[in-house]
Amino acid sequence: MEAMTGFYLPPPSVRAFHHAFSTNDCSRNVYIKKNGFTLHRNPIAQSTDGARTKIGFSEGRHAWEVWWEGPLGTVAVIGIATKRAAMQCQGYVALLGSDDQSWGWNLVDNNLLHNGEVNGSFPQCNNAPKYQIGERIRVILDMEDKTLAFERGYEFLGVAFRGLPKVCLYPAVSAVYGNTEVTLVYLGKPLDG
Repeated sequence: MEAMTGFYLPPPSVRAFHHAFSTNDCSRNVYIKKNGFTLHRNPIAQSTDGARTKIGFSEGRHAWEVWWEGPLGTVAVIGIATKRAAMQCQGYVALLGSDDQSWGWNLVDNNLLHNGEVNGSFPQCNNAPKYQIGERIRVILDMEDKTLAFERGYEFLGVAFRGLPKVCLYPAVSAVYGNTEVTLVYLGKPLDG
């Protein structure tokens, strides 16, 4: 029990586990490893596969980190999705951002995706560096300002999406490369400054 707040706040590792990938809300071609934070994509040809977390957000500010522990392949997307967004489709496509139910950043070509359309390059700078395997990307969802932003290391890359709907949004990823692994760890409220 925290004396200043008067309610129990679970340790960060317990809180992170409650916000980890859902074993019941992912493509049949992935499995969530025992640690709960890492998904493994099975080597299935002509399939794009994704996963959502157990808990989504309709208010507040939230941050989580995502990193790939294997090759990206031709498409590797991080972002957010509603419960209605598909977590599997045929072919190698940017699944997150393929409809009006998800928003994503394709780390392979640095494109922002929503409603089946490319919404520009990201980050918006000259010669934006490509994602490196193992590099941690911090995702920041602000449901009060209705924005989704990204950081790499301690560098703020900017707001990627504005005007998000006031619905429950879940951290999500989609991958195409066989045997690749993606880890997502919820951090809590983002630190400003």
